[in-house]
Amino acid sequence: MSTNELQDKKALVTGATSGIGRAVAVKLAEAGATVYVTGRRAELGKETVELIEQAGGTGHFVVADVANIDDVRKLAEEVGEVDILVNNAGIFPFSSTPEQSLDSYEQVFDINVRASYFLTAALAPAMVARKKGAIVNVSSVAAQIGTPVGSVYNASKAAMDALTRSWAVEFGAAGVRVNSVAPGPIRTDMAVETVGEMFEAFSRSTPLTRAGEPEEIAEAVVFLASDKASYITGAVLTADGGLVAT
Repeated sequence: MSTNELQDKKALVTGATSGIGRAVAVKLAEAGATVYVTGRRAELGKETVELIEQAGGTGHFVVADVANIDDVRKLAEEVGEVDILVNNAGIFPFSSTPEQSLDSYEQVFDINVRASYFLTAALAPAMVARKKGAIVNVSSVAAQIGTPVGSVYNASKAAMDALTRSWAVEFGAAGVRVNSVAPGPIRTDMAVETVGEMFEAFSRSTPLTRAGEPEEIAEAVVFLASDKASYITGAVLTADGGLVAT
């Protein structure tokens, strides 16, 4: 259902061709924002824009591979000033520490951290100049718990939460708010395929005894991006079915 809480706002969502990013893009549009979505696959990007339009919103797709720093800079230039930035793009290949390859290590940090860092560096100054703006980083409960084969991914998400706190302090005096949403097990195609049979057991281990849906994370992102969260900055909103409480 469409609302008007983000009317006349312009948003950019990275990694919006599927999963959580796609759900976030649609929810932002439902709330009235004009949404720019980005990802590597044009066909999937067009699908996201179609879903935005079906929801009564306005969407635009910009193809970009955020693993490539030149693409990140071109993306910022093409989209221009935004009111809302959602740093969602991320990958989660798992490996034990002794078996971790250098290439995979660098890819995780390039996509999960570097892309968000330099996209924010490019877009935040205009928010600061206008004295308003909201940045939401999609983190993970993996930043708060230990796992035997997720050290690189977990570290990348812990870095994003650290950036959230630093940016909240850096940009707060200008009225720019920065927060994280930290999902637990969320039923996306990528998560189910990557984790396999363990996904269902992991999901049942949460106090709510189930996996979350991408739309549930999207609601949290929209809340933090909206004026309803006007006094919230530097926070990590955990949306994990109670996982870290156990």
